[in-house]
This record gives sequence, structure tokens and C-alpha cells, in this order.
Amino acid sequence: MTIFRDAAEAGDHAGMVAAVAPDVLLHSPVTHRPLRGRAEVASMFAALLEVCEDFRYTDELHGPVGSGTEALVFRARVGDREVEGMDLIRYDDDGRIEELTVTINPVAALTALAEHLAAHLSVRLAA
Repeated sequence: MTIFRDAAEAGDHAGMVAAVAPDVLLHSPVTHRPLRGRAEVASMFAALLEVCEDFRYTDELHGPVGSGTEALVFRARVGDREVEGMDLIRYDDDGRIEELTVTINPVAALTALAEHLAAHLSVRLAA
């Protein structure tokens, strides 16, 4: 298990943010551009914690030794939709997340997530 995984499953926003590098890059399926930097990513994490219920990781996959890459497969609920997805994580030399790519399935769940996040993100990212 990773520090990020533990924090995400516990709903620990501060722990999630502490696990990312200051110049982190987040590729999200619900934003029109990647989010850059700890502040933008922290806003996304806060919004996700507000709209996702029953969040849990179901599988943890690791790249070759020394690659600094892992994938965490997750399930959650957004409203009445079951969401399945994966966090592809690349770590920097200090063990912090430097790049996070999120995928969501099925499309109906992605749409529901985008709709629920819209209000939360517009307020947070505008600040």
C-alpha cells in the first residue's frame, strides 16, 4: 500500500495532498486541461471527496522494479451510479506523485461524475 492509497481510502485530504509533488500534473477525464500544481490538484481532491461515496481501491499493480510507476484500480459511487476506474501514478525520486492519470468507466458513470463535480470544481478552481 502507498501513502496516497491509505489517505484516499481514509478520505484524508491533507494526506492525499502531502503525497503529491509541488509541481504535480493530474490528467482527469472530467477537465478540459490537465491540472498543474499542488493547489489545483488539492481542489480536485477536495471535490472528489465530497461527491464520491464508498470509495475503495480493489487492486494495486506495480511497474518494473525501479520504474516508479503503479496503477490503483478503484470503485466508488457517485449518486446512484457505480464508478470504476484506475489511477496511473508516476512517482518522482522523492517518492511523491509527479503525474497522476485517472480513467473512469463506464461512460455513464463518467458523465455522472462530471455533472456532480461541475459545481464543486468551478468554485474551487476559480478561487
